[in-house]
Amino acid sequence: MLDRLSSSQEDLESEELREDSETAGCIRIGDCQDRQIVTVTGTLRTVTLRPRAGVPALEAELFDGSAALDVVWLGRRSIVGIEPGRKLIASGRISMSRGRRVLFNPKYELRPLGRE
Repeated sequence: MLDRLSSSQEDLESEELREDSETAGCIRIGDCQDRQIVTVTGTLRTVTLRPRAGVPALEAELFDGSAALDVVWLGRRSIVGIEPGRKLIASGRISMSRGRRVLFNPKYELRPLGRE
């Protein structure tokens, strides 16, 4: 109890996200290896439009309490429901780009808003 009172809000949110990934049967982002097929869950921190090689690309940072990864949808300018603060489950093959984990064109499921 004392630990929860003395922890920062970010620490508490990270712990909650780690628990969510365990209950959803997903692998933690921090445990993902290059070229591994994974299912991960977390909260979108940022969503930006960042063209790659002249092609529109919607890029989001997914955080699960252990680490973050970039989720990239090529050829998309926007996707309804993909917004900062939204929780989702994503599946696909991890790749490494500039030292960061990236998941291109994942299969995804948006989690309900608010408390489940």
